[in-house]
Amino acid sequence: DGLLSARHFDLRGIVNGIDYGMYNPETDPDIFQNYNAEDFRVNKHVNKERLQEMLGLRVDKRKYMIGLISRLTDQKGLDLINYCMDRLVDEFTQLVVIGTGEAQYENMFRHYAWKYPDRVSANICYDENLAHKLYAAADAFLMPSRFEPCGLTQLISFRYGTVPIVRETGGLKDTVQPYNEFENTGDGFSFANYNGEELLNIVNYSKNVFFEHKSNWNKMVDRGMRKDYSWNTSRSYYEGMYRYLLGEA
Repeated sequence: DGLLSARHFDLRGIVNGIDYGMYNPETDPDIFQNYNAEDFRVNKHVNKERLQEMLGLRVDKRKYMIGLISRLTDQKGLDLINYCMDRLVDEFTQLVVIGTGEAQYENMFRHYAWKYPDRVSANICYDENLAHKLYAAADAFLMPSRFEPCGLTQLISFRYGTVPIVRETGGLKDTVQPYNEFENTGDGFSFANYNGEELLNIVNYSKNVFFEHKSNWNKMVDRGMRKDYSWNTSRSYYEGMYRYLLGEA
């Protein structure tokens, strides 16, 4: 750490890219209804209702659906979810989980799916087809990670118009601009400290924007969908760094 700190001016961080051909809600064959940044207000909710039906959740496009696609490990902040789950999945909220990992977390989500069968869906597997459906269906995407070098799922969620809720760490802090209600800017929500109450507070704040300030929510979705985290963008940063190292820039 000391060496890296001393030479921090020599370091350059380049965000990962994602395959914009594979992750494209306008053409994705795995989702129920295709859509884009122009028509998501009309078509995105179809994916929510169809996925609710498929997973046995209460079918209602007005529900606030939160998605979580992750390895189920300590790194991912799942203990924070456990801390506040009974207050998080209220009558207006659904949580859909996809992932495998440590038995304690697999069983934790199974328990909550049993306890709240119309609000929680625990899919203890990794299914790429189902993951695409969830990216398209969810309103928000939860990543309360303890640490996260870069992260890809928040970039995919932007692509599908699903608003990320993240902890401010690593690449999550670098890629998600927190919503500012006074300036009407930002493309997601974030919390700073590794704390279950902070997680719950930011989720509740996101719900308030979703239900009470829908125009601002839709503008946030639109900003996220128009961001470019394709490999073409990442490649240009790599090329610029190489030119700099070669003395060409």
